[in-house]
Amino acid sequence: MVQVLADPGETRAFTRRARTAGKRIALVPTMGNLHAGHLALVEKARELADVIIVSIYVNPTQFSTNEDFGIYPRTREQDRALLSELEVDATFEPFSLYTGRAAAAEGQHLAGSEAAPAAESHETYIQVERLQQPLCGKSRPHFFKGVATVVAKLFNIVEPDVAVFGKKDYQQWRVLCRMVRDLDFGIEIVGMPTARESNGLAMSSRNSMLSTEDRKRAACIYHSLKSIQKDLQSGQFHSVHALQSIVAGAITDNGGRIDYVEVMDAGELTAVQEVRDQPVVVAVAAFFGTVRLIDNIEIDATQH
Repeated sequence: MVQVLADPGETRAFTRRARTAGKRIALVPTMGNLHAGHLALVEKARELADVIIVSIYVNPTQFSTNEDFGIYPRTREQDRALLSELEVDATFEPFSLYTGRAAAAEGQHLAGSEAAPAAESHETYIQVERLQQPLCGKSRPHFFKGVATVVAKLFNIVEPDVAVFGKKDYQQWRVLCRMVRDLDFGIEIVGMPTARESNGLAMSSRNSMLSTEDRKRAACIYHSLKSIQKDLQSGQFHSVHALQSIVAGAITDNGGRIDYVEVMDAGELTAVQEVRDQPVVVAVAAFFGTVRLIDNIEIDATQH
């Protein structure tokens, strides 16, 4: 049975005992409602370390007041059962990772709160200034501030040697890699390929909130991305505008609503003018019904 930890001090003591015993520690941060994609991250962590910690925490600072914090799926008992089957050593499930007023305000957009803070409130946040600005940073400007801060707190509590993330959240992965580099965390960050449902839809906890029909239609995101990847890797040239139009057209034709379709340098997340001589990522965010989905595909157009 997986050991359930909730207190930061208790968790830190747990991992320090393991390190004293010569064990290598891996952390897999999640917000719970685990699916096969999360479990693939855990299996990778098992290859890389001796002791596996999975954090389960729905981070309020990733949500604005008009987003889905209150209805985000929470399935703790099911999650623990899945992790026990994979022989995870422990979960870290804090009630709150914020202090004072913030701890009592879970579910609010704490980072942007206009309310007067209590004297003991949490007021220290991390921002990765440039990488957080494009893509999801445009429509969710609060998001990466919340992500970077809570992941840094998890790193300081668990003190892992390695942390494993899915590359479905491509910008998040790049932001966290840069944070670790810039702040000298001695942690290896591993990015894993996007896990997909049988129809190609990127696995996400939010998929359970889709209607049956939208779940089918949303697979068009991946199929359009694979189509342009095939073209580019076979040497066919497309303008950035044409690539965006192919993906956006597939989404709107299937009843989706575009947040963004962007073609970016894969490492720096800067816009590219031509897809000819560097690895790029084509990143997408779209709504099906009220559910916001993200996906991406990496393309090295120089390899064909």
